[in-house]
Amino acid sequence: MSRIGQIEVGETLPVIGLEPVSRLDLIKYARASGDFNPIHTIDEEAERAGLPGIIAHGMWTMGNLAKLFTPYLDEGFIETYSIRFKGMVFLGDVVSLQAELEEKGNDRLIFEVAAVNQDGKRVLSGQVAFSLAIQSFTDK
Repeated sequence: MSRIGQIEVGETLPVIGLEPVSRLDLIKYARASGDFNPIHTIDEEAERAGLPGIIAHGMWTMGNLAKLFTPYLDEGFIETYSIRFKGMVFLGDVVSLQAELEEKGNDRLIFEVAAVNQDGKRVLSGQVAFSLAIQSFTDK
């Protein structure tokens, strides 16, 4: 795996494909987040709200985007995270996480990020600023 600080503007991080969204994923997320809105876990409640079925929590999708940067946490950290929700994620959807480098400074990388469903539709897009850590004495 290459180092995140070595990529150039226009290059991408490896795409991460998530497993199909399951009801258990959403139940676990509801418990972890405290968001027990029934449109995320109970079919009848989602349908009563006018949805074709239960939908994933938007923050579940947003949180998963951080997986793009997990392999690089020994090099730095996510400084800022700005997201716009573009569409709904349903049970069984297969979401791919993407990041392309837009700007590169000495110690800061700006990525355009997206979550895309199996039909190629963006369900989430935004920007992540990744700060490169100063090398420690042990790196020398």
